[in-house]
Amino acid sequence: MEQAAWFDAARSHGGHMKSYVFNPKHKQIGLRVAHIAFASLAALMAAHDLADAAKLRNEQSVVSRPVGEPIMAIVSLRDQQITVYDDKGWVMRAPVSSGQKGRETPAGVFSVLQKDAEHYSNMYDDAYMPHMQRLTWSGIALHGGALPGYPASHGCIRMPYDFAERLFHATRLGMRLIVAPGNAVPVAIDHPALFQPKTGAAAAAASAVAAEADEAVGQADQARLVAITAYRESTLALVPVRKTETLKLKAGAELAAAERAIASAASPEAKQQAEDAKAKVTARIGEFEAQLAVGKAELQPKLDALAVAREAAAAAERARVVAVEAARKAARDLEPVSVFISRKTQRLYVRQALQPILETPVTIQDADRPIGTHIFTAMERMSTDIRWSVVSLVGGRHEGRGDDPNGPVRKGRDRDVVTADSEAAKAALDRITIPRDTLDFIAERVSLRSSLIISDEALSAETGKDTEFVVPLSGEPQGGLKNRRPSPRIEAGYGQYWPRF
Repeated sequence: MEQAAWFDAARSHGGHMKSYVFNPKHKQIGLRVAHIAFASLAALMAAHDLADAAKLRNEQSVVSRPVGEPIMAIVSLRDQQITVYDDKGWVMRAPVSSGQKGRETPAGVFSVLQKDAEHYSNMYDDAYMPHMQRLTWSGIALHGGALPGYPASHGCIRMPYDFAERLFHATRLGMRLIVAPGNAVPVAIDHPALFQPKTGAAAAAASAVAAEADEAVGQADQARLVAITAYRESTLALVPVRKTETLKLKAGAELAAAERAIASAASPEAKQQAEDAKAKVTARIGEFEAQLAVGKAELQPKLDALAVAREAAAAAERARVVAVEAARKAARDLEPVSVFISRKTQRLYVRQALQPILETPVTIQDADRPIGTHIFTAMERMSTDIRWSVVSLVGGRHEGRGDDPNGPVRKGRDRDVVTADSEAAKAALDRITIPRDTLDFIAERVSLRSSLIISDEALSAETGKDTEFVVPLSGEPQGGLKNRRPSPRIEAGYGQYWPRF
């Protein structure tokens, strides 16, 4: 007779003991399941280790030199990678996940417009987007998120969570972000058309205005303290005057009562008693009047001093407001300038501190021939000059032409991508003539982190209120923009912007 093997595995379960019975017929099946389970666990552990190893390979930071403040970041859509640069070179890089098909992250030129460490989407089910750095007011942004290893977002650029946090704390508003179809890198460039500081007058003037503002703030604070002191002293002097006036009013009421008592006295004795009371009250009223005279004599100079102090404090406050606003304007004048030259409109636009300050026509040789998109950035001050770098981008088409307008091209996966060749950028600069007065205007304001963008594109509708220049490449997919754009449009300066969401 076949014997059954029993295996009692007793364990605590809600205060009860349970027994489990195993039939030998299922032994092989159980072993196979166990083997599969262990193999799956081992595979998961290996995958986790590989993921960690890949993270270590893909998330990199420079440790061989001091790291400066980020000046620009470049996202490669083909490589799904972001690289951050300071004035000496790259400092951080990490994998990303850009927009999926139909919601592609637009290639082009952007900058950080807003930062929010705890951001939630109001378009996609309140999705958590930690350490968000906005690139367009229509909703394209950098933020922490899941990285499946391929483009999967709704148009934003997802980064590893810890990398997004580190980048969030390292950047400032206005930092340039370039989204490249392929693998673009900045290269050094020297060309006479690149702006160089004309004088240090702006910086010296800003320093002088800032010193005046500090002095005005100090004077306003001091005048306010004088007014507070004068108010306190006048209040202290006013207290005994008010007290004496109250006592005099009471004495006046007693005098009136005594006079009524005299008039209505029914006997000589009552009348005499009322007259004695009247005499005493009259004497007290005389004393109060004397005290009031002395008190008011002491109070009046303090009231006069208070009026003078208040007027001086008000004048000092007005001067402080004017001086502080002048200092702010001078500080804004020291902010990096951004210059955008459009071949399509043959116009030059200048922005500073996210606001338009100049628009003027320029001359472009062979204006019907594509020029590409080139982003020049003032990276480092070298003695009296500024060292510039350039990143060149060319999308898949340029008004019916697929050739590079100015330089060599290498084939990308689905599109042509200009290599980091400064000769193409120099050729673009050679074709542009800027009026002398415009050059002088820019030279007075150019500083580190300033930029010049030359592009075939026109001014984007995304460029508007509180933005830098936004230059999407028209030859690249822009599903991420087209599917996000709210309405209506709102006019702002020489551009338009989309309402914040």
